[in-house]
Formats: sequence, C-alpha cells, structure tokens
Amino acid sequence: MIQETDAVVIGAGPVGLFQVFQLGLQGLAAHIIDALPYAGGQCVELYGDKPIYDIPGVPVCSGRELAALLQQQIRPFQPQWHLNTQVAALQTQADTGRFHVTTTQGATLSARAVFIAAGVGAFVPKALKLEGIDRFVGTQLHYTRLPATTSLKNQRLVVHGGDDAAVACAVEAATAGQAANVTLLYRRDVFNATPEALAQLQALRNAGRIQVVVGQPTGMDCADERLTALHITTPQDTTLPLPLDVLVVALGVSPRLGPIADWGLAMERKQLVVDTATFATSVPGIYAVGDINTYPGKRKLIVCGFHEATLAAFAAAEALSGKPVALQYTTSSTRLHQLLGVDSAGTVNG
Repeated sequence: MIQETDAVVIGAGPVGLFQVFQLGLQGLAAHIIDALPYAGGQCVELYGDKPIYDIPGVPVCSGRELAALLQQQIRPFQPQWHLNTQVAALQTQADTGRFHVTTTQGATLSARAVFIAAGVGAFVPKALKLEGIDRFVGTQLHYTRLPATTSLKNQRLVVHGGDDAAVACAVEAATAGQAANVTLLYRRDVFNATPEALAQLQALRNAGRIQVVVGQPTGMDCADERLTALHITTPQDTTLPLPLDVLVVALGVSPRLGPIADWGLAMERKQLVVDTATFATSVPGIYAVGDINTYPGKRKLIVCGFHEATLAAFAAAEALSGKPVALQYTTSSTRLHQLLGVDSAGTVNG
C-alpha cells in the first residue's frame, strides 16, 4: 500500500528533526526515515552523553538530551516514523510530480517533496565478518541490541562488543535472570562505558552472572541449520569454542552513503550540491540539509543545519503552493499557535 504525505525526511538526526518542525509550521505533514532504531542520528550514536555547548538558548546539553528536546518540539505535528530501516529507492513520478520513496522494510511513500538530512550517511551496524553467519540475522543473530520480543529463557546469550551498548545489553540480560548464562565477548578485558555501567558489570561478574571472554571470533559451528557456537581466538593464539543460542553483535556503527549516490543528484566529494537560497538539489522537489550538502562557505555545525532546514521548508511551501509564503512569528501568529496546539495560556497541549 502506498502512503501519501506532503514530505519525506531522510535522516532523524537533529537537523532532520528540526526539518520536520519547520515543515510543520508550514502545514506540511512528514514521514521520517532513519537507519537507526531510534531518533538522534550521529548526535546520539557518537556523542550521546557528551556535552554540546553551541545550541542557541541551551547553555549545555548532551546529544541524547538534544534529540529528546527536538522530538518533544515536533510532537504536535505527529510525524510518521520509519526507524531501523533505510531508503531502498527514490523515484520521480513524472505524471504527478511526486516522489515514490521505498524503504528496506517494504514501505512505499508518495511525497510531494523530499528532504535529505542524512548527515555523513546512514549509520548501519558494523557486521560480524564470518562466512555464512548472515543467514542467522533476525533469528539468532541481532545487531546493536536485543529485540524486545526475544525470549532468553534458558538460552545461552553471547554479547560481542566493548562499548556502552554491549555492556548495557549484557547487564540487562543478566539482571533479568532468565538466560541460562550471559557471556560478554571482546578483544580485551577493558570496556568503554559509564562508571555506573562498569560498576554493574563488575558486580555481576563477581556474582558469576556474567562471564567475560577475551578474544576474537574466527569461525563458527552449526547444527540442524542453527548457530551453536563461535570459535574464539584468544590473545595467546589458542582457539576455544563458545557455545550459544543467541548472539548480539554491538560493535558500533559506521556511516554509509548508500543509494543516495545513485539518485542522479549533483554531487561533489560525496556531498549534495545545493542552492543556498532554497537548499534545493539539482532535482526540483528534493532538498538537502545538514552535513550531507555542500556549498561555498559551508560549515558542518548543527546550528547551520537548523538554518538550512528553515529556508528549505519555506522554499518547499512556496514551490508546492505556487505563491509566496508570508512570514509569521510563533510569538503572535494564531495560525501557528493552532498548528502547535498552543492554548490561550500559551501552553503546548499534548
């Protein structure tokens, strides 16, 4: 089934989220797509707990806090979310002037305008490079985190990774107490997580509820079309089997430009060329904001992306309506208050 919408925003980082807000002020509904299973993009994935000092009016906040504030800001516009998926194809419909955006999860969106806010590319999990293991993805092998629907009752869980996500996954599973055993696998016995998470990990290790194995997976065993064990090569160059029923690989993420390069848009050095008056790309109706675009004087700052998203929204609204858009202020505009759900006391409802 094709879902119709005014706009599709590709990328749910800070600039993509603010793009949804600016489109909402123009009365344009949006669907938002991101490869990660949560909003925030690079801001959350790479510096979720680190302080940011250059957001106007916010002296300091973390990446996660900024993403949460932006999600709160766009809530009145009720965007439709497509997370943990990527854009598989973007096609121009010559007869209608619309764009068909297809995701890797099978959704097809018909949009009047498309906004690419993909940063340095889609952040996708770093894969475990063992021949033949891909066939277990989604059943026994999961990337980044354990799906909420997965039962660990009497299951042997192995979590492979050394950062916050890996430690949190192992700690949560061991604390729940349903798994037969929980093993944290990493190339060294040093983990990059918050002091609180490391303290929890150590306590669970001391209690025998988490086992730590140091080494690298170099092979695997299968039986009856199921993954039964990994072969682990230790720092001493010995190999040992690590039996498992469920494997979570949390080795971080890496950005990939993906199919954007195949959409026929003008590019320079893997970035989209835009008109700085509208932030339109070389294809009418497709706009690019944030780190994905390039133009003379470009600065890769969140605040600059916010400016770009604002002008892009105005430009799209004028192009779609065929007439100039009057400038209105959120302090005084009754129309904008209605869109924002602001009541007579100045409170945003919902």
